[in-house]
Amino acid sequence: MRTGTIVMLAGMLLFKTPFLYAQGKRGVPAQEKSDKAGLVEPRVDAANSRFFFFSSACRPFGMVNLSPDMVLSGTWGSGYRYNTDTIRCFSHIHCWELSGIPVLPTTGVFRGEEGPDVYGSSYSHADEEVHPGYHRVILKDYGIKAELTSTMRVGFHRYTFPKAQQSDILFDFTTVLGSSATDSAAVRRVGNTGLEGMAVMSATTRRPKPVTVYFVADFDKPFAQFGGWRDGKIEPVVDHISGRHTGVFVQFATQAGEVRQMKVAISYVSIAEARNNLQQELPHWDFYRVVRESRAEWNQWLGRIDVEGGSLTEQRRFYTDLWHALQGRRVVSDVSGSYIDNTGLRPRVGQIPRGTNGRPLFNHYNSDAFWGAQWSINTLWDLVYPEVTESFINSLLLMYKDGGLIPRGPSGGNYTYVMTGATTTPFIVSAYMKGIRGWDVQTAYEGMRKDHFPGGMMGKAGYEFNTSIGGGIEDYIKLGYVPYPLADKTYGLHQDGSAQTLEYAYQDYALAQMAGVLGKQDDHALFMKRAENYKNIWNKDAGWMWTKQRDGKWNEPVDILQYEHGWVEGNAAQYTWFVPHDVAGLIRLMGGAEAFTHKLNASFESAQVHGFVSGDFKDPVEQERLKRVYINYANQPCMETPFLFNFSGAPWLTQYWTRQIIDSVYSGISPQRGYGGDEDQGLMGGLAVLLKTGIFSTNGGVSQRPFYEISSPLFKKISFHLNPAYYSGGQFVIEAVGNGPGKPYIASAALNGKLLDRPWIYHDVLVKGGKLVLVMGAKPNKQWGSAPELAPPGMTVAGTDR
Repeated sequence: MRTGTIVMLAGMLLFKTPFLYAQGKRGVPAQEKSDKAGLVEPRVDAANSRFFFFSSACRPFGMVNLSPDMVLSGTWGSGYRYNTDTIRCFSHIHCWELSGIPVLPTTGVFRGEEGPDVYGSSYSHADEEVHPGYHRVILKDYGIKAELTSTMRVGFHRYTFPKAQQSDILFDFTTVLGSSATDSAAVRRVGNTGLEGMAVMSATTRRPKPVTVYFVADFDKPFAQFGGWRDGKIEPVVDHISGRHTGVFVQFATQAGEVRQMKVAISYVSIAEARNNLQQELPHWDFYRVVRESRAEWNQWLGRIDVEGGSLTEQRRFYTDLWHALQGRRVVSDVSGSYIDNTGLRPRVGQIPRGTNGRPLFNHYNSDAFWGAQWSINTLWDLVYPEVTESFINSLLLMYKDGGLIPRGPSGGNYTYVMTGATTTPFIVSAYMKGIRGWDVQTAYEGMRKDHFPGGMMGKAGYEFNTSIGGGIEDYIKLGYVPYPLADKTYGLHQDGSAQTLEYAYQDYALAQMAGVLGKQDDHALFMKRAENYKNIWNKDAGWMWTKQRDGKWNEPVDILQYEHGWVEGNAAQYTWFVPHDVAGLIRLMGGAEAFTHKLNASFESAQVHGFVSGDFKDPVEQERLKRVYINYANQPCMETPFLFNFSGAPWLTQYWTRQIIDSVYSGISPQRGYGGDEDQGLMGGLAVLLKTGIFSTNGGVSQRPFYEISSPLFKKISFHLNPAYYSGGQFVIEAVGNGPGKPYIASAALNGKLLDRPWIYHDVLVKGGKLVLVMGAKPNKQWGSAPELAPPGMTVAGTDR
């Protein structure tokens, strides 16, 4: 197909671009100039993984994310751990509160019933090869070369065995995987070349109901024996086993160098849907064909942005960041469009609407919170992957129709109520404002509005399953702020009133913009008034946002660096800047642009000492000390801060500090560091991409006419290839003339051949295509973009969103 045409893949629009590959030694495609996937280093920060962080054998947003697990138990510090010396299994699901189907090939005396701490194998990174869509590693204890790849819903294993009288492939349904234990399992033998079954993954502290994972496993060669165990003891098995603490294995003899392949398809609906996923996605046994197809698909996605200049390491890290922004939040619907709805009293099978071609119109997704997404994937997905945004919004609205609320972090068809606020409101509003509207607008507005009132998401604190009190929405409406403390009782996590107040005010502003363009004037006035509530927690005497009691008194003493205690995963010093919709109003509260700039710059100077991230230490006293920081790029609450200088007449400081953050936090390709502690399902990867391309959106794109602020791009040339189904411009190019180390400052700018005197551009101008030329230098040009009238628009700037 010709370059520029569009095809449907896994329910999403993709540009079809021809790629040619040379075959490497093991059938893995050799890197070519257009091979962005070859630049990705999946092991960046892998020494600090959360269970769902690491990816290798997966597709974009893949239901299957097949990879080695070194540590099995726990949400944090688990999964693929670079510094841990034992692989305990290869499991197929690494998702927000979802996991399942752990397998491992072995040789010699079978010890699977003794558990993964016994049957796990040593390995060496010297024998390991990892690329998007492919993982190879040697299980040294067994002499097995394991190679892994996948389609969207099928894991594909290729094992090269040594000579052995007894070789096995085990499925262990006794172990914990991530945050979830395995409640029970049932497995049935299908002839001598297949298995099928199910595993019930237990409820977690975040996901309140269990989830069943169905699977079908096909083998390319017959096995000689099917066996199983229960409660740590092998037991006679004819053709099936079921119950708690069980596992199964298939056994066979192997010759030296003998290859055996296995395909494992999954579904959250049924065995029949798992088998259909297998038949539709992987009807053949050509392992390296799948590796090549996976590489090509990743290149189609990563190739939406081309960068030139910078070092090879900088380019590798950029595409690693972009790669992370395209996973973590994973598909949970089948090829047919069937999905599991767990919002009611019992699981229900739902069906995504189909198009005229018989295929589902969108995918259903599992996702951690959209908390902080306004500063990362809102901008990145809307601009570069608008079809992803559209698919996600349809998924959110599908859950609203099923369960009555737009979720802020769905898992396994469950509501999790993760984090706080109505975090999906800015995500949906920003899409609408950019013309991404392939969803039911009136239903979306109805659902968002519901979330902003008692009974909606703003009524719930984190993981507040059975009540709707901890969100403090009644007090927010009545008092204009959420008190801290809210009550003597804890109803959920993150009952941190001042942070909730700031979040709600911003989200109210976003909804007000939607109300305005839909002609809902009463709602527009209501939510615009509520958007000013941030002012109610401004402590003028302290000069910072602070916590306020129900009677209107400030809490004492004022300690702006104290972690939490009114602030969600942050402190007052970090949250004071959380007024993305009305930076001009915040500037006035602080006494004007000069005072604002001085305070913010001092915060960055303090944060630079500790590399712009809070520390991590096991001792709780030391940990508390290390969290006493002004700026923390290891989490979301203050991601927007360096861009605020664009609003206060000091854009050169935006240029300087964004480059410093890149160098300190988002540089290098080491497995020992990379995202400051938590990449958070594409949020930090997406932020890093925006920092390095030099565009950002402080208010998350929720203005009625969205815009992007300009910072300091890392590369000499950045080309955005726009999706023609959404944007007509073809491509938009940012050219940074004279760019390089020590040259973070913009001396002058021109947009499509005309001088640009301000540090921002409108979205609708950018997506028409063209070129932004920035002349970079080693010294700041303090005149460029610094006049008050050249600041980006906002709530209280004349002629904008009011």
